[in-house]
Amino acid sequence: MTSIYEQAMGSEFHKLHPKIRERFGFSSSDGVAAYGQGVMERIWFAKWAVLPLALGTTRHIMFPQGGRGVPFSIENFAYVDRFGRETVTWTRKFKFRRAIRHFDATMIYSKQRGRIVDYLGNRQHLAVDLSITAADNGGIAIRSGDQRFYEGMLGFRFPGLLTASANVCEWYDDEQQCYKINVGVTNPLFGPVFQYTGAFQSRIVPMEPTAIPLDVLPLREEQRE
Repeated sequence: MTSIYEQAMGSEFHKLHPKIRERFGFSSSDGVAAYGQGVMERIWFAKWAVLPLALGTTRHIMFPQGGRGVPFSIENFAYVDRFGRETVTWTRKFKFRRAIRHFDATMIYSKQRGRIVDYLGNRQHLAVDLSITAADNGGIAIRSGDQRFYEGMLGFRFPGLLTASANVCEWYDDEQQCYKINVGVTNPLFGPVFQYTGAFQSRIVPMEPTAIPLDVLPLREEQRE
């Protein structure tokens, strides 16, 4: 089975650095997972955004905390969800001195939308369309688009001015032999909301979908894309 990222990028997937293709190129049929550990050089948030970020903390979507030299881990598992969709987990942990903060997501490839849909948080109540391209440095560039909220029978699209767009670039540094990541979240009216940048190592390990830890799976799954 083709990975959801190769499905989304098509032939452009092969422009990625081999190490990036390795991290983004596996599916549930490959029986592997990716474990990464490193340090975020800087994590920053806008003080005006403390309240919405604090609300997001309860559902593992960003957080109102910043710092430098913050230990970081990331776990990516591929599996088929209960709706039959190829899915990849993004379980990110930021280990501050007195708290461990989470920024989690699960991603699927939506044939209906012709792109990856990113369910942010641990309850899949926020669905975000992603545009994915190959960066000039061989990294993978991800930009968020339309955002939709789903909770019970409720479902609606957020107006553009009320959203925050994310720009992500992950690449491999051959000289330093590590992965690097840069993330910026911006609101069209108020400017930067949340940022982090750092470096990490990642390894591919054997992992059958039936062995995926339960704590990395969402607490509920949303069928609407």
